[in-house]
Amino acid sequence: MTDWIPARAEGEKLLAAFIPQMGRRYANGRNTDHGPGAHKAVSVLSPYIRRRLVLESDVVAAAFAIHGPEDGKKFVQEVIWRGYFKGWLERRPQVWASYCTGLNADLTALDRDRRLRRDVERAMNGQTGIACFDAWSTELVDTGYLHNHARMWFASIWIFTLGLPWRLGADFFFRHLLDGDAASNTLGWRWVAGLHTRGKPYPADAQNISTFTAGRFTPRQSDLAEVTQGLEATEPEGLPTVLPLRAFSPPQLCRPTALLITDEDCRVEDFDLASLDIRTAGALAASHLRSPLPVSDLVQRFEDGALADAARRSGFAATAMRADDPARIAKWAADAGATQIATPYITRGPLRDWLDQAVPSLAKHGITLCEWRRDWDAAIWPYATAGFFKVKQNIPRILDQALPA
Repeated sequence: MTDWIPARAEGEKLLAAFIPQMGRRYANGRNTDHGPGAHKAVSVLSPYIRRRLVLESDVVAAAFAIHGPEDGKKFVQEVIWRGYFKGWLERRPQVWASYCTGLNADLTALDRDRRLRRDVERAMNGQTGIACFDAWSTELVDTGYLHNHARMWFASIWIFTLGLPWRLGADFFFRHLLDGDAASNTLGWRWVAGLHTRGKPYPADAQNISTFTAGRFTPRQSDLAEVTQGLEATEPEGLPTVLPLRAFSPPQLCRPTALLITDEDCRVEDFDLASLDIRTAGALAASHLRSPLPVSDLVQRFEDGALADAARRSGFAATAMRADDPARIAKWAADAGATQIATPYITRGPLRDWLDQAVPSLAKHGITLCEWRRDWDAAIWPYATAGFFKVKQNIPRILDQALPA
């Protein structure tokens, strides 16, 4: 699939078409990467779920309704992984800060080191001579999508076979993936590198690649590095301490409000907008914040379309805005007489960083940034303190809390 239509209606259409496959067919076929235009065993809903054009709770409820808790289990677990990663990063914001600092250092090294620059460019341009890797690199750039298994193989080859800095690979993904998400992307690369589940890196295995690409690629094991350890030495102090979830303030009904729509959550109509005194609305484009390097046109066009669709559904004439000078958001709200900005919860990542930079200007104008947090996140995040197993154990309890009765 390459013709992505960034709208809630399109996401719900894709969801309806995939519901019959969410059970055993998904469980049996989800690991096979059939290549561009042939991703039939997986839902390709991730660009929509990432922006909440389609809700996780709706997807999970559909899987259980048609396939039941046993046959739908594997699909449900994969949906919950995204929530787990988001919660994990919320509890360890230091990991995101470390990624950003490390990426800037890697980009500086890239400017100075001609050989590194050559090798990274070859990898990104699909010119390494490793056929599967080069094909995935091309598919990523051309379509904005990669099968999840291919993402793992790609990251492993980037890190261990090509010996390239993992953050530059994560940045390459983040700049091109339509479903690029700070938590899933950063922690997925860390997991492959052996930093998330320490001491357990993910090796790219030739037989595994041949089997789960249905023979499209048949690399030799000698072409791939033997992975005996991860990158634990880069973090000898271990994982940072788990912190409490960030405190936030929900919107207050009595205050003049500026409604902020971002592609972190394009379903603002799910919240009680009618009870607020909304003086202005804005649709904030922020995908360019993903990286110091240029972000894919595919990503930015999808974001623009999703924001326009969300604005139409909100019922408000939203001003198109761009996340540039953080002080401007305070002026936008103040000019409308608003004393609070209301938006769905912004998780850890580049937009959160940008909004944190705006806080002094907001305070100067007497404006409070207020957020709605969805029940789905509130149900998962308290368990996202260690590995996924703790979340997996509590899935029945999570779904009891997160799904409508």
